[in-house]
Amino acid sequence: MKHHDHREMLDTFANLDYVRKERTGIPEVILAEGKTVEQVVLIVESIVAKTGVAMATRVSPEAFAGIRERLKEHVTLRYYESARVVAASRPGLKVPASGGTIAVLAAGTSDLPVAEEARVTAEVMGCKVLAFYDVGVAGIHRLVVPLEEIRKHDAAAVVAVAGMEGALPTVVRSLVAVPVIGVPTSVGYGYGGRGEAALMTMLQSCAPGLTVVNIDNGFGAGATAALIANRLAQTSRPSAARRRAKKSKKML
Repeated sequence: MKHHDHREMLDTFANLDYVRKERTGIPEVILAEGKTVEQVVLIVESIVAKTGVAMATRVSPEAFAGIRERLKEHVTLRYYESARVVAASRPGLKVPASGGTIAVLAAGTSDLPVAEEARVTAEVMGCKVLAFYDVGVAGIHRLVVPLEEIRKHDAAAVVAVAGMEGALPTVVRSLVAVPVIGVPTSVGYGYGGRGEAALMTMLQSCAPGLTVVNIDNGFGAGATAALIANRLAQTSRPSAARRRAKKSKKML
């Protein structure tokens, strides 16, 4: 299929925001769930062509097989199976490090898919990510080392992912001096076990500085944490104008 045919087909179902990252700090990311493989392929192809990097969430292994078959000759693809995320880029292109650092904590192994979605999102946005998994409050001593590492590496924000009663984000927020983003997961038994109990626990937290995203929204949490970290890293770096002014002052 010729390029202009691709363009015409894409225009029938998508109006892509290629400059979202420049405007908001967070790139446009494709939610693959609910889209056909053909639609995802065309969107990924177009975003990579315009910006160099594209990311798609909620991608099943079957959908990735179709995407890989169509795009493997044109773009570099990486599939994070646990996170169900596809990262695509121009061949040879590397995402520059932003200088921002965040941490992602998961209460249990069952929370890994959501935690991994958060981790991959932040890494695609250029962040360094400290990941600590299976550190829930049922064995609260397991938090000691992660908290030490978070302080040691001066993480700008923490994503805390938990199902069941969802207590981990409140505990973490009471022990760190940075914003914590709580992510309730649809993990648990019976009444409230689809994430509602964890969501309500996090919303009713008595630890100020805890912000909560929707159930299973690892992408939203990872993107927000990365936005905080990247903005902090950007403002911490001396601007070119300040460096020139400092240099001129030394010469006087």
